[in-house]
Amino acid sequence: MRTLKALAEVFSLDFRGDPDTVIDGIGTLANAVPGQLAFLANSKYGAQLASTRASVVVLSAADADNCPCACLISDNPYTAFARITHLFDDGDDIAEAIHPTAVIDVSARIGNGVRIGPYCLIGRNAVVADGAQIHGHCVIGPDCHVGENCVLLPRVSLVKRVHLGQRVRIHSGAVLGADGFGIAFHEGQWIKIAQLGGVRVGDDCEIGANTTVDRGAIEDTVLENDVRLDNQIQIGHNVRIGAHTAVAGCVAIAGSTRIGRYCLIGGAAGIIGHLDICDKVVIGAMSLVTHSIREPGEYVSGTPILAKPEWRKNAARFKQLDAMARSLNALKKTQE
Repeated sequence: MRTLKALAEVFSLDFRGDPDTVIDGIGTLANAVPGQLAFLANSKYGAQLASTRASVVVLSAADADNCPCACLISDNPYTAFARITHLFDDGDDIAEAIHPTAVIDVSARIGNGVRIGPYCLIGRNAVVADGAQIHGHCVIGPDCHVGENCVLLPRVSLVKRVHLGQRVRIHSGAVLGADGFGIAFHEGQWIKIAQLGGVRVGDDCEIGANTTVDRGAIEDTVLENDVRLDNQIQIGHNVRIGAHTAVAGCVAIAGSTRIGRYCLIGGAAGIIGHLDICDKVVIGAMSLVTHSIREPGEYVSGTPILAKPEWRKNAARFKQLDAMARSLNALKKTQE
């Protein structure tokens, strides 16, 4: 349990209300109960503030006068709330030991304070640096490096030549360092191209459940510092993603594409290979990127959802667009 005054001091926030107000959990404005903390960061939820049962709300100074309970005041309520939530997270720590069922190659190097869960496999010449936590059933393959204070949740696989920086967090089922999709067609059949590169992940990255990051064909696939990948993302070989970029679930990025810093990529977007996307680009959900983007800004594609009868009419007319355009151009010429 924390008090209003204690939270204000820890996060350097102003507050209003009884400094001894106790907070023992987190809730939403609509569903919080007494004893919980909620937040207001979006004006469209402002109507919920008047009726909230939360004991404390994190909000901006502009909304403080309308708050019916104690509040913490922040210039950025969402960021303040994000930081506060960590105080109520019980974490993912495992026992401070190496489980007897773990199999560790004699050439592997294990740092101080490393925790390794049951049935893990640490391969040839692998390095697990100080303070790392490797949860059960993980595989760290040959020539992989796990940096200090990384956390690999259950069933993560680092296949080959994967280098993780410090404080990287990888969720269950993710696979890094599998073969990139490199093939050449010759005389009626495919010839596999050996994937000789690796994967390099910078500091403070997070990689979601069942996401895959293929190793490079010759050079490495690279995620720079503070890249955040959601669940079920496919990153092809030799992709480079710039620092502080965030990618939502089910995105597919084909090989050798370079994505800049501070980009946001919406869910289920597709990016074809060998493109360059500059810094500070926002790509809307389900967009298909088929050419390089060289100017910052927001980009979208695709057809929004329609009622089925309307969609069928539009789909039928899509086939007629070329003929309609030619007719309009011909009509325009007769009027000139």
